Amino acid sequence: MKNMTRLAAVAAVTLALTFPASVPASSSAQRHPEIREALNSLRRAKDHLEHAAHDFGGHRVEAIRATDEAIHQLEICLQYDR
Repeated sequence: MKNMTRLAAVAAVTLALTFPASVPASSSAQRHPEIREALNSLRRAKDHLEHAAHDFGGHRVEAIRATDEAIHQLEICLQYDR
């Protein structure tokens, strides 16, 4: 189960970095806009999971936990760039 959590967190970060939503021109001046957009994408995915009508074959709770961990790790990354 622990490996599945790590795999889900890595997959969530990979997807968020691979398929980011459009970044407004004003954020291009920010440092690491891809990481910031990944955070936004993960937060939207978590919201979707939390409000979904089904449990995704029993994996919804684990996916939410993995998404929380991915969000936490990206927030830590940004703290080290100050």
